[in-house]
Amino acid sequence: MLKRTPLNEVHKAAGAKMVEFGGWEMPVQYSGVLVEHRTVRTKAGMFDLSHMGELMVSGPDAMQALQAVTTNDLSTLEEGRAQYSILCLPNGGIIDDILVYRLPEGYLLVVNAANTEKDIKWLQEQLKGDVKLEDRSAETALIAVQGPLAEEILQKLTSISLDELYSFEWTSGDVAGVACMISRTGYTGEDGFELYFAAERAVKVWEALMEVGTPLGMVPVGLGARDTLRLEARLTLYGNDIDETTTPLEAGLGFFVKLDKPEFIGREALLAQREEGVPRRLVAFVMEGRGIPRKGYPIRDEQGNEIGVVTSGSFSPTLEKDIGMGYVKASLADAGSRIFIDIRGKYRPAEIIKGRFVQGHTRRRTG
Repeated sequence: MLKRTPLNEVHKAAGAKMVEFGGWEMPVQYSGVLVEHRTVRTKAGMFDLSHMGELMVSGPDAMQALQAVTTNDLSTLEEGRAQYSILCLPNGGIIDDILVYRLPEGYLLVVNAANTEKDIKWLQEQLKGDVKLEDRSAETALIAVQGPLAEEILQKLTSISLDELYSFEWTSGDVAGVACMISRTGYTGEDGFELYFAAERAVKVWEALMEVGTPLGMVPVGLGARDTLRLEARLTLYGNDIDETTTPLEAGLGFFVKLDKPEFIGREALLAQREEGVPRRLVAFVMEGRGIPRKGYPIRDEQGNEIGVVTSGSFSPTLEKDIGMGYVKASLADAGSRIFIDIRGKYRPAEIIKGRFVQGHTRRRTG
């Protein structure tokens, strides 16, 4: 039996096409991937992310225990802030990439839906000391509002001054009369918010947001556009671009690995890899002509030798070009390099680029 979010019937009533995703029945599209994608880039879109896992870690030793299993430095995380981090195996392979929120009572970990049970088991085995781990996933709804008009739309339903909230910051407040944790985070490369609240209030919050957002052009958005949006922003997807066979250094996530902090699981392997040099790197590339690079397609050099593999690929609705990401030998991963994607036996040229495919709108502190 597939799991269902509290908004399952709302999606079906709206005509969403439903698919299986990580054990959940989720909307893949409503009006269409291209329309939904472009609306998020120019106006706003709303996402049901209630399938994600929420784990609460508390107790006197919570910070030290989590510090020992995550790659980022929790000692720098202040209350009211969020931090991107990674759970690693001893060999440096990625168990999951997560968000960590510092709450008054402890730390809230937001994990990938398909990894929730695996993460819980791993944390139960690894967390040391006087620590309590609670799975709050079933009782928590998560709705995201993303796009240039996200603040204007959400502000209509809350008395919180959203212009005082910056990227990776959160606060508590009512949205449509429902107590929420309001976070300025997202997975689209655009400005936006993620709302965490009691699952039984999901329909009320969703309908209230649709009521104020629809006149401004906001639309509900499914997993299809969520994937193309995150790809344009060069954000990695677990199970495609990162997994237990890849390390954060290979995936270009070294910024979130603080090797100078005290011992954490995977540190020694990552230190060794940094010293030796990574054998491969995750690169972003733009196809020179038409041809969508699909996951698993070989990447080749000028001579036709296989030098890597595609991990994500799609048509970019913003650039109107085919784009992708994949691992290639580190010596051949420089921006500007020409590679060839083997699309069913035909070698299609592409160019490796630096940075994101599309620069979205974000609201970061400058001081």
